[in-house]
Amino acid sequence: MIITGRKATRNHQLTAAEKEANRLLSRERAAVEHGFANLKSWRFLTKVRMHARHATILLRALLVLANTEVQR
Repeated sequence: MIITGRKATRNHQLTAAEKEANRLLSRERAAVEHGFANLKSWRFLTKVRMHARHATILLRALLVLANTEVQR
């Protein structure tokens, strides 16, 4: 599922709830984008040759470790 933010138009200004929802969505998106940027800096991932399911599990584990390291 793809969740996108709400956009204001000339005829429809955003409510406080919609602005808060956009703010929360932006916060989550930034965390994911930082995680992907961090993974791109790990050069050994360019040489990973394995089944996509195993690579997904590996990437998820690496993201958890990377996010744990950053939060300390």
